[in-house]
Amino acid sequence: MAGSPVPQSAPPNVVAIFGPTGSGKTAVGEGVADLLGGEVVSADSMQAYRGLPILTAQPDRPTRLVGIWPLSHEGSVAEYARLAHAAVDELLAGGRSPIVVGGTGLYLRAAVAELELPPAPTAEQRAQWEELYDRLGPERAYAVLAERDSGAAARLHRNDRRRIVRALELTELGSSLRPATDRLWASKPRHPTLIFGLDVPRDVLTERIEQRARSMFAAGVVDEVQAALAGPISSTAAQALGLRDVAELPHEQAFATLVVRTRRYAAYQRKWMRRIPGLVSVNADRPVGEIAHEIVEVASAGQRLPAGRAG
Repeated sequence: MAGSPVPQSAPPNVVAIFGPTGSGKTAVGEGVADLLGGEVVSADSMQAYRGLPILTAQPDRPTRLVGIWPLSHEGSVAEYARLAHAAVDELLAGGRSPIVVGGTGLYLRAAVAELELPPAPTAEQRAQWEELYDRLGPERAYAVLAERDSGAAARLHRNDRRRIVRALELTELGSSLRPATDRLWASKPRHPTLIFGLDVPRDVLTERIEQRARSMFAAGVVDEVQAALAGPISSTAAQALGLRDVAELPHEQAFATLVVRTRRYAAYQRKWMRRIPGLVSVNADRPVGEIAHEIVEVASAGQRLPAGRAG
């Protein structure tokens, strides 16, 4: 019967659900969690911040790792990974299924695997390289990076201050923004894991993105972002898609800009999906209940698949 928990004859695996913005992954993840008697663990870098629930499309019901950091906090993948691992392990220890849901590829992978992450800088090191970038300007700062790490420089735009600064920090720490191997997918999952990708036709996704943007403005996103920018905000939180556009541009222009930026980000996320090995693609252009039931059926069968088929 729809909505009834699915009996489990084996210890619960981790179910991960990835999809572009507008694919309905939050609702699908909640549906899967209800069917399996589990909980959703968010893998969204911006939903981790509280203070921007409308702009970041935070779920209405309590979700692990949503709204855990103030906007002034400098979040990191390493910190998120520690929290996600603790949440997943706690759920598994209690016999409940962790449903890892998100559209931030690095965060999703960090939640399910042990990643070899670059070292974190001290506040003094970060300030040193930020001061250098501002003093030299984009062109010369980029040239310094090209001399110190040409491979990292080749991946970046010279005006990308945040990532140029991070790449320069890593050169001092003996690391690189361009690792020797693909650190995302080289490591195995910490627990048997099945990753599902929500596939939505491009035209349908575009329509959903536009409707989502309209809903955000109707819900008061302008007041929300203006309040957020009136207080202290970290460089990581400031990366929230459309934050300054919504706060500073006239309504129609802000709406159009948000839609364009979101469509570009969704296209980037779709490329991410194609890079995930072992991903099970699911048609997401249908009712949420159907999608959730299909994922549960495949996940249940996956518990009996050879280890090489999982994750």
